[in-house]
Amino acid sequence: MDSEARAELRSLPNDLANLVASHLVAAARALSEEEPERAYEHAKVARRFAGRIGVVREAVGIAAYHAGQYAEALGDLRAARRLTGSDEYLPIMADCERGLGRPERALDLVRSREAERLNRAGKIELAIVESGARRDLGQHDAAVITLQRVPELRDPQPRPWSARLAFAYADALAAAGHHAAAADWFAKAMAFDEDGETDAAERYAQLTGGVIEDLEEDYDLDDSGNSDDADEAEEAEEAEEAEEVAEKVAEELPSSEDEVSGDAEAGDESESAPEEAAPEPSVVPAAKEDDVVPDEEKEQAANGEAGALGPAFIEPHFGDVLDGPEDRDKPTS
Repeated sequence: MDSEARAELRSLPNDLANLVASHLVAAARALSEEEPERAYEHAKVARRFAGRIGVVREAVGIAAYHAGQYAEALGDLRAARRLTGSDEYLPIMADCERGLGRPERALDLVRSREAERLNRAGKIELAIVESGARRDLGQHDAAVITLQRVPELRDPQPRPWSARLAFAYADALAAAGHHAAAADWFAKAMAFDEDGETDAAERYAQLTGGVIEDLEEDYDLDDSGNSDDADEAEEAEEAEEAEEVAEKVAEELPSSEDEVSGDAEAGDESESAPEEAAPEPSVVPAAKEDDVVPDEEKEQAANGEAGALGPAFIEPHFGDVLDGPEDRDKPTS
């Protein structure tokens, strides 16, 4: 529990504050162990004794969200928002609206003024929720475009949101019928997802018919330890082959002392001969054709766009499908 949460609990009597804190810690531990129902039960006990503490209502809302109790999560997160004045729960609240079968209300939260106050990570999460809401409404092309407009999608460096963003984009591509591009982006999500936050490997296997164990080796995703065993077996085989080669080489080497001494004398003569200094090149050797980087790739690298992201990053022309009916009725200038 962080210092800010402890500061909020100081308004309670010591014994009660300790009780509430213990349940909040237990709820957080249960979530980390992927036991959302147990986390929700601990959080509800904390709410029973400290329902007017913002950090408590936040913890209950998050636990309820992970447990699939979207109505309860929405109520607690609204209370936490009133108590703390923070808008950081907005993406989860919008996703709760989706869970309740109300994607239109989720989009209302996406377009709210409060959404403009979110930090970059919050806005990315909100874009992911918006893409899902548009899929719920059958707006599959708009769901793709929503995430294409997120600049961080082109960032090749791993960020806290990279796995979720790549997975959401792949999911939107698959729903829109772009299966080849979706497979590429599920593969990218796997590469980013070191903690198993998404099920990108399963989705990739579904689209390509691949085996998840093989994919883990290809993308260095070692969850079961099988790849380590395979590496050890390969190393053992290579060691045996190396020993066999060494024995054959030893048999072919000269064994008589005369041959060895003759080689030594020849070596002495070669060492005594004066060495000619190697001429220094007057110009730098020309780069090979394979080493030449096209200007277009240089420009992409300068803009932070990795070449690996190019083929799967489609730019379909669907018109401005993100505008609502009221926007489409406006006269164009």
